[in-house]
Amino acid sequence: MTEIAPEDYRDAMARFGAAVSIVTTDGPAGRAGFTASAVCSVTDDPPTLLVCMNRASSAYASVAGNKLVCVNVLSARQESLSRLFGGKVPVAERFAAAVWSTLETGAPVLADCAVAFDCQITDVATVGTHDVLFCRVVALQKSGETEHLIYLGRAYHSVRTGS
Repeated sequence: MTEIAPEDYRDAMARFGAAVSIVTTDGPAGRAGFTASAVCSVTDDPPTLLVCMNRASSAYASVAGNKLVCVNVLSARQESLSRLFGGKVPVAERFAAAVWSTLETGAPVLADCAVAFDCQITDVATVGTHDVLFCRVVALQKSGETEHLIYLGRAYHSVRTGS
């Protein structure tokens, strides 16, 4: 079997468009958030999604310690916030750049995001440099946003939904 070089894999994955989210947490282990595109549905019964998170992330200790997250799916007009949460800016500055509320878990919910999935982390699988977080959705918040942010070809794009 031929081994795939990491750079070849990354180049191929750049052709795989994905919604952009800011994943947040808050609790005894601290407040944190990071930009993610590796999020997908697992099942609707019980409602569960997964988030892939690099264990070297500055948010890792808080997420792992709090065992809860909110996946805030971004609208097209929130690209600058995605860049902020994807960079090395201090946590307080990241959260000061937007308006936040909470739902069931206490994780920060971004105002006017396309949809927010408030979750309890129920299971974790370790693969290479990342943990795959299995997240049971305990609350939802939807907005009327129809322009959504995706990441494709190492660039942000806007896509419009029909509803």
